[in-house]
Amino acid sequence: MALIERDSALATLAEYAAGDGGVVLVGGEAGVGKTALVEEFTRGRDRVAWGMCDGLFTPRPLGPLFDIADQIGLDTATSRDELFGAALRQITAHVDILVIEDLHWADEATIDLVRYLARRLRGTIAILTYRNDGLAPGDPLRVALGDLGTQRGTRRISLAPLSPEAVGALAKDHAVDPAELFRLTGGNPYFVTELLQDRHSVSARDAVLARAARLTPAERAVLDTAALIGTRVDPRLLAAEPAALDALIGSGLLASDASGLRFRHELARLAIAEAIPAHRGPALHAAILEKLTGDDASMAHHAEAAGDTGKALHHSVRAARAAAELRSHREAAAQYQRAVRADGDDPQLLDALAFELSMIDSWPGVAEAAERARVLWRSAGNGFREGNTLRMRSAAMVSLCRGEEALADAEAAIAVLEPLGPSTELASAYAHLAKQHMLSDRNAEAVEVAAKGQAMAAPLGRFDIVSDTLNTESVARLMRGEEWLPLMHRALAVAIEHRHDEKAGRAYVNLYGMLCRARRFAEAEPIYHEAIAYCDEHDVDTYGTCLRGERASSLGRMGRWDEALAMSRFVLTRVEEASPVNRIYPLYCYATIRARRDEPGVWEALDEAAESADGNREPQWIIKARLGRAEAFWLEGRTAQARAEAERADDVCARADGWLRGWVATWLRRTGSARPPRGVLAEPFQLEIDGDHVGAARSWEARPCPYDAALALLGSDAEDDVRRALAILSDLGATATVRVARQRLRDLGARSIPAGPRTATRANPHGLTRREQQVLELVAEGRTNAGIAAELVLSVKTVDHHVSAVLGKLGVASRAEAARKAG
Repeated sequence: MALIERDSALATLAEYAAGDGGVVLVGGEAGVGKTALVEEFTRGRDRVAWGMCDGLFTPRPLGPLFDIADQIGLDTATSRDELFGAALRQITAHVDILVIEDLHWADEATIDLVRYLARRLRGTIAILTYRNDGLAPGDPLRVALGDLGTQRGTRRISLAPLSPEAVGALAKDHAVDPAELFRLTGGNPYFVTELLQDRHSVSARDAVLARAARLTPAERAVLDTAALIGTRVDPRLLAAEPAALDALIGSGLLASDASGLRFRHELARLAIAEAIPAHRGPALHAAILEKLTGDDASMAHHAEAAGDTGKALHHSVRAARAAAELRSHREAAAQYQRAVRADGDDPQLLDALAFELSMIDSWPGVAEAAERARVLWRSAGNGFREGNTLRMRSAAMVSLCRGEEALADAEAAIAVLEPLGPSTELASAYAHLAKQHMLSDRNAEAVEVAAKGQAMAAPLGRFDIVSDTLNTESVARLMRGEEWLPLMHRALAVAIEHRHDEKAGRAYVNLYGMLCRARRFAEAEPIYHEAIAYCDEHDVDTYGTCLRGERASSLGRMGRWDEALAMSRFVLTRVEEASPVNRIYPLYCYATIRARRDEPGVWEALDEAAESADGNREPQWIIKARLGRAEAFWLEGRTAQARAEAERADDVCARADGWLRGWVATWLRRTGSARPPRGVLAEPFQLEIDGDHVGAARSWEARPCPYDAALALLGSDAEDDVRRALAILSDLGATATVRVARQRLRDLGARSIPAGPRTATRANPHGLTRREQQVLELVAEGRTNAGIAAELVLSVKTVDHHVSAVLGKLGVASRAEAARKAG
């Protein structure tokens, strides 16, 4: 059947192919014609390579790359990093059009490969098809599509269902009612085609099964076997007579191409597979398994389905190890889960499963696997492994915000391991306990225990532990007011040099986080971009989530609220496996910005953050959650409740650093608490507590933290200072805080108080403040940031942030696009 209503998409593909190369994302619902479009576009073209992802079972990592390896002369027997580089060279040399189908089924390594190629392909167009109607909120592909969409060379084509007119054109030679056909199919081309071929059916599934029912029993048995193999089928696995294969191709259920056989659509395969009686499945899978070779992922799937636990165990372990080697941690975890189903009494498998689950931030599973392994190791009398599983379970308890259990497990691990003498397990346990001390603000103990870990790990060649303990010591020393940055840089360098991705991720998180805590945002900015690229490229999801949460908070402090909210929503709604502790930062950010803007959804987020922080018991999280609640109460005029929350933060801040203690001290003062500040505070907080509100505001603006500057000025008894605070808050769109500022002016006896948020902001269709509108007008005139700063008497850094906010609110990526919208 000829393509209809796809001329525009074909022309777009042709335009992209004639350019400098890049990525084209072809999205649409199942059956909308993505494959048909690409087949039509590539027909008659040379130098086309075609790979696909298979959704039938836990896939072999980099399956699409293995599909094209022979065609492009690629040696796949190498490490992942070398393989990616070689693939880029061979694709560039031998391929004009690279097609990867069904990316929604891709394993993590394939998604990483796509990201890698997207940044580097020149002269080759990569067409990636995917379903856009079934991606879960936390699906890694969602993140990847967002990243790919920001690449300069990426284009998108979204295929829509056919119109009623197009369906009518297809149906004109058939005895069917076009309107009823459109109602039944919604314009989906695959459904339309199937129902036209069997007009007595009322669904595509019925049409497929009706066609299958016309086959002979022998032909149907071959079709059933094919359905259990996958969308693409190697004919050698079917053991079928040529006449039977010809009949299946003739029926339209299977098609033949250079790579073998394939179902016309995955929906047809599913319809056949789901109709196979349950009692026949094991025998069919066993027959497939007998003929399969070389693909452990496929063999593990068919062995388990056949009930062959021995082979399921053998092949799933091999597949898991191969996936882990390629850093496809989700696939590795899935294969280890299959192995554990085959043999749940092997503690080594449970250890491996716990580790892989930890790499994808799936901490409930880590806790369960580690506990099962601990019981088995203890029964076996293996203290080294028992201690190690206690450490792993403690790590899970930390992320699940169960702080008391985390500390108890960490100390129990040491108690089990120390009598056994120096070992890798004991060095790891020291590193973990040091981390627990540091997170609980017991920093002297953290430094001491970290030193034990370093001294034991270095002679053993365990550079992952060396990096970890350097990291912990660095943070602990910072909290004690000592030199810390060289230690953190060393921790990062050791991890990267020795390819310990998880430890590098942690070092990046703490390097960025500690710079942000000290409000050293200019230094932190390039670190964030370097760090998030590393974590995404090396598949370290847990620390990538940490970074994004920290990023949301820092954007909020810099007054870039729209960007902060967007990042918060990303973590809260699209990173499905974000652990409770990794949700606290974005929950705080989301809630406080919406509270300041007088928007709904505040208390649900604050309640979750407080529950997680209290469960975790780490002072930094409790302080953040409780001060978020204090601010929300304060903005509502509920001062007593705000004071109680600030005092709950004060209860845990005695050993915190000057930034956290200062934050608590100013909220105690702001809510009328009689409690005194604790120790020496960070500069802007100390200035405010000392009564120098203008100096405090100046210190905040230099960082820049405009909202904090406004809060400092609100505490002044000078009317001009409060008016200046009101202007800052109005520019930020902080409706609720503006009310507080106006009331403060009334209390001071001021006259002609501005009437709420600026009218220009409310009326602006994009929500721009007066200042942002001024900046946009100057951008449209072609002024540089330096020129805008001179015109408006602002710092260049402040203009940078105004420009970023303008681009975010307009939803554009460049100054030129912003200028066009302004015009």
